Amino acid sequence: MGNRDHRRPRLGAALAVLGALHAVPGLAAQCDPGAVNLRGDWGTARFAVEIADDEAERARGLMQRQNLATGSGMLFLYDRPQRVSFWMRNTLIPLDIIFLDPSGTVRRVHSMAQPLDETPIDGGAGIIAVLEVNGGLAGRIGIAEGTVMQHPFFQPLGAAWPCGAD
Repeated sequence: MGNRDHRRPRLGAALAVLGALHAVPGLAAQCDPGAVNLRGDWGTARFAVEIADDEAERARGLMQRQNLATGSGMLFLYDRPQRVSFWMRNTLIPLDIIFLDPSGTVRRVHSMAQPLDETPIDGGAGIIAVLEVNGGLAGRIGIAEGTVMQHPFFQPLGAAWPCGAD
């Protein structure tokens, strides 16, 4: 993925974004199905998430939404690791699309997916979950390949950051 230095946020911007996402000590104790915690060399962040875990919910996604709260996102969950591809048909807001493997490790981040664009966005093979957040937010925080996610979904799959672990 090249040099990651361009993804490191400026301290002031990072603190503002993390504050908006309720980044607090002890995130591990707050592992619940309606939220995800993300951790990297930049720190930690928490997003409230809607879950899309069946074909109809995944197909609808965030289509027709006029906005998405800063500390919110949609978590797409699959039954098995697979190659996944997204597009922005009928999606009105720019999104960052974060692709995760069964351990909850970020394998790819597609930044600033453009509204209404039908170009396929390939997440690669072996993907079992995808997080969508507001466009540009992943880069401002520092979410990149190697970041780990904490969520109960990853527990039986060998989570890199298990629930209850700091």
